[in-house]
Amino acid sequence: MESSKKPIVKVQEENRVAQEDQPAKVIEWEDYEQELARLCSLTSALEEANSKKLQLEENLQSSIQIESESLSRSNELDQMREKLEYRKLLMGKMSMHSKVVKEKVRKQEEQLSGEIRSLLVGGSSLSVANKRMQDSNRSLSGEKGYGLLKNLQKSLRTRQQYMISQVSLLYPVKIVIRKASEQELESFRSSIKSGVPDGSKPVDQGTLTISGLHLTVIPFTKMSFFTDKKEVQRSSTALGYVAHAVSLIASYLQVPLRYPLRLGGSRSYIRDYSPSVEHSASNTSLDSIISMSTKPVEFPLFIEGQDSTRAAYAVFLLNKDLEQLLNFIGVKSLGPRHILANLKELTRTILSPEYIDM
Repeated sequence: MESSKKPIVKVQEENRVAQEDQPAKVIEWEDYEQELARLCSLTSALEEANSKKLQLEENLQSSIQIESESLSRSNELDQMREKLEYRKLLMGKMSMHSKVVKEKVRKQEEQLSGEIRSLLVGGSSLSVANKRMQDSNRSLSGEKGYGLLKNLQKSLRTRQQYMISQVSLLYPVKIVIRKASEQELESFRSSIKSGVPDGSKPVDQGTLTISGLHLTVIPFTKMSFFTDKKEVQRSSTALGYVAHAVSLIASYLQVPLRYPLRLGGSRSYIRDYSPSVEHSASNTSLDSIISMSTKPVEFPLFIEGQDSTRAAYAVFLLNKDLEQLLNFIGVKSLGPRHILANLKELTRTILSPEYIDM
């Protein structure tokens, strides 16, 4: 717009300067009308030029406005084009992400389909197993099922009671009312940890006999020239009775003894497949037998002609067999020094009415 205005202003300025520079023109009267007519024509031409000028200015203004509007619209179009490109890029990214998500969803659908098939198979297997379990429960609850098993178990335990009652009649363990002797069998003088409180004496071994025989401690502690041979023989015989009773009861209960017995009356032996005896300097021969031999070692249940330590260990192993049988029927042992008391407790528990329903 400014460039179009500059030529018009310049022309007007030049006309004004030219008029100022020219001297005043003297017109004759005769030429006045002619000059007036010329001036009128010039004035009309000037007015016409001015009107054309105004029209041109208006056209120029409208052109400038149109150009500015077209320029602004061009800028808007550029901005819209940039936004469109950005949205195209964003749509491309979203399309790629949607493809990845779609592929992931497809894989998950395949995995879920496999799991559903597995669940259906597992459900059918579970229903079949449940049906079998119900059939099994019905068969067990019937006359030939759990009831039959329970009756057989009662019959077996009744038979065991009868057999062990015969053993108790063959080797009766009775209580003799008398003062306890200091010579009763106490091979190991460690404190009893079987539930008996300190200071209170448990079932006294001194008051118990097996077939009328007592177990005394003298033969297992020291032997001398003045030791009563009959007392030694009675102790060996009593141990033979206990060993035979333990062997019979274990066979009736179908319990394999940890320390098997080789019966021989008053000359019975007990075997240790994994000997474990505290070593000392006085029994080096026993240490060498236990530590070097991998075969079962036999220990005598009698003292005559034998090492007293081996005989004492044999009595300890015999009591461990009794403890094994007591634990099998759910009873706690009275301790390592109470062979006859443990045997009596074993037969008493088995012969009790509660044993049938254990």
